[in-house]
Amino acid sequence: MSEEQIRTLAFHLWEQDGSPDGRADEYWGKARQQLGLGGAAQDETETETAGFGEEPEATSGRPLAE
Repeated sequence: MSEEQIRTLAFHLWEQDGSPDGRADEYWGKARQQLGLGGAAQDETETETAGFGEEPEATSGRPLAE
């Protein structure tokens, strides 16, 4: 499962709930769980869940960490 797929689902779940501020990690975890990847645990290569508040396509070229 790619990070882009998780980000896209998390974004849609976040939008459905009215786009609440400050809850990106919660929606990231919900998306991972729905995709069968477990709760909010992250792989070692994933360092952040930034990108909420923007359409997923707008973040696809952005590096994961600087």
